Parts: sequence; C-alpha cells; structure tokens
Amino acid sequence: MSCCRPGYLNIQYNSLLNLNFAKWTRAIAFADDLLIVVKASTVAEAENYMNMEMSKITKWSKENKLHFKAQKSKVMLISRRRKERKAMDIYLNNDQLEQVDKMKHLGIIIDSKFKFTENIKYITDRCTKPINASSKSAKINWGLRHETLKTIHNRAILP
Repeated sequence: MSCCRPGYLNIQYNSLLNLNFAKWTRAIAFADDLLIVVKASTVAEAENYMNMEMSKITKWSKENKLHFKAQKSKVMLISRRRKERKAMDIYLNNDQLEQVDKMKHLGIIIDSKFKFTENIKYITDRCTKPINASSKSAKINWGLRHETLKTIHNRAILP
C-alpha cells in the first residue's frame, strides 16, 4: 500500500459520508471500514430504506470508480421483536448481500440481539492462553519473578 492511499481514501470517503442520506440513516466510517445503519419500525421498512441507501452508494461508487465487494459486505438485522420475519434482501451492485446473526466491527463482535455474549466469549478465549502460560511460569521456588509476571499481565492481558 502506498503512503498516499490512506489520505486518498479519506478524501474519497468524505464525499461518500456527505451523500444525501435520509434522516433514518447513519453512515459511519473508520479507515476503510464503512457501516451503514438504518432505523425503521418494521423489517420490510428497514429493507426498503437500506436498498434505497445502497443504490445511492452504488451510484457513488460508479461515479468515483471504486468498487465495494458484495462478498465482504454483510447485513445484520438488530431487533428484539420475536414475531417479525428476520430475512432481508439487501443488494449492492445488483448482488445480494449475505445476512448474518453476528459480525465483527472494529474488534467488537456485535450480535443481532445486542447482547454481546459472543464478544465476551471471544475476549475470554483470547485472554485464557496468556493467563495459563503465565500461571505455569509462576511457581514459588522457580520461574518468572513477580515484576516480570506483572509486566506480562499489564501488557498482554489487560488490553
């Protein structure tokens, strides 16, 4: 990647973020990640709103000679209602986007019920290995000194 690419992407993304999105839509960007959030009363309404916004993004991408890959794009319905249909047909560049129950965005796993149990499990699993490794090294008569273990804990586990 060239040193100009991040700045160039920021300039281009700025025009995308300034598109005339509807009041029910928010576009959030970080680096090369883009999140489009639509708020609606029903699933059908959310589907219609999102397809309208995706058509704006498709048009913008053609005008700016950028291509969003439908295979890398995901759709997730966040709702606590139980009786409504859950499937949505959202299209980007005439390709239907995959609908998922959870997704990772900026290192956080978000699930369709906004419960964050998957994220907690993910973080717990990531912390278990360093904790087990440091506990094997921490013996009374031998092993790593307390200061060394504290440094490992502060730099590897706490973050």
